[in-house]
Amino acid sequence: MKKLFTLLVAAVMTVACCFGLTACGEKEKPVVGLITLHGEASTYDKNFIDAFKAACQKNGLKESQYRIVTDIDEGSVCYDTAADLVDKGCKGIFADSFGHEQFMIQAAKAFKDVQFYHATGVNALAENLSNFHNAFASIYEGRYLAGYAAGLKLNTMKDKAVSGVFTVGYVGAYTYAEVISGYTSWFLGLQAALDEGYTAEMKVQFTGSWYDEAGEKTAAETLIEKGCVLISQHADSMGAPTACDTANIPNVAYNGSTGKDTLVAYSKINWEPYFDMMIKNALNGTSVVTDWCGTLETGSVQWALGPNVADGTLAAIQTVEAELKAGTRKVFDCSKFTVDGNPLTTFKVGDKEVVKTADGITYFSESEVMSAPYFSMNIDGIERLNERF
Repeated sequence: MKKLFTLLVAAVMTVACCFGLTACGEKEKPVVGLITLHGEASTYDKNFIDAFKAACQKNGLKESQYRIVTDIDEGSVCYDTAADLVDKGCKGIFADSFGHEQFMIQAAKAFKDVQFYHATGVNALAENLSNFHNAFASIYEGRYLAGYAAGLKLNTMKDKAVSGVFTVGYVGAYTYAEVISGYTSWFLGLQAALDEGYTAEMKVQFTGSWYDEAGEKTAAETLIEKGCVLISQHADSMGAPTACDTANIPNVAYNGSTGKDTLVAYSKINWEPYFDMMIKNALNGTSVVTDWCGTLETGSVQWALGPNVADGTLAAIQTVEAELKAGTRKVFDCSKFTVDGNPLTTFKVGDKEVVKTADGITYFSESEVMSAPYFSMNIDGIERLNERF
C-alpha cells in the first residue's frame, strides 16, 4: 500500500510539472536581457549593470526574470548572444557598446516579435525598424559641469599656469564623435570657470580601446610628463586616476567615483530611467521612441564632486546647471570657441542644420537630430597627440 501511494504521488507531481507549476522547480523565463562589452571591472559597463539591476528591482522582477551577459565583444558573438536570450524568453534585449549595433540590428530583423535596444548607436532612425531603438543622453552637459569644477580647481593652482596658461590633459578611447564631443564639452566648461586673465590648452592622448587599464595609465603618465597639471578621461578603467593619484595630479573621472583623494568631480549617464521604460515596454507593450536622448531634467545626466575641489564649487555648479536647464547657457556656445581660427557658423548632420540661434545665443545643437553625439570638430586650443581609431 505504501508503495502504491508513492507511485500515485509521483504521477501527480509529473502531471503538475507538465503544466509548468513552479512547485516543480521550473524557473520563470527571463523578461529582459542586458549584453555588455566588459564586466564590472569596467566603470562604463558597471554603470549599465547597476542601473539595469535597479530598474529590474523597481519593476518587481526577480533574478530569474532577467539576464546579464558580460564580456561580449563587438563581433558576431553579440548576435549569437542576443539570439540565445530570445531562445530563453527575453522580450527586450539591450546592448551597451557602439560596435554591438550592427549585430543588434541583425537580431531585430531576425526576431521581429522581440524589442532590441542599443546605447550610443546611430542607425535606428535610418533603419526604421519597429523593434530596434537607439538611446543616449546629453552627457556633454554633465562633462561641461565636471569641467567647470576642474576650472574652479585650477583657479587655486595659479602657480601651475605658464604665462597665464594652464596645460590640462585628457585620456580618450577613440577618435569617435562621442569622445570628441565629450572632451570638447569638458574643456569648454573648464575654460568658462577660469578667472579673468587665465586660459587653458589641452592635450589629448588616445588609447585605441574602451577598456585598457595599462594603456590608460600609460596615457595619463605621458600627459603628466608633458606638463599637464589636471587630467580627465573618456576611458573605462582606473588606469588614469591611478596615475594621477601617484603623481598627486587632480583628476576628473567618468561613470563614478574613483575613491581617490585627487578626485575633483565626475559625471555619468544614469541609465535607470531608460531601463525602466524598456522593462515596462517588455511587460506591458508600452511604446519606446526609436531614438531617445535623456537629459538633466529626466535624471539621466548626473554629476558629483570629489574631495579635491575648490571652496564654493557646489554652489557654483548648481548655478551653472540651472542655467543649462533654462537654456540661458549653452555648452557649445559658438562665441566661446573657434575652429581653425574661425567661428563656427554652419554644420549639417545629413540635410539638417545644427548650428542654431536661440535667445541671442548661436550654438551647436548637440544630440537633437539624433541621440548619439555628432560634434566631431577639433576646436582651437586642443592638441591631439596621437590618432587611434
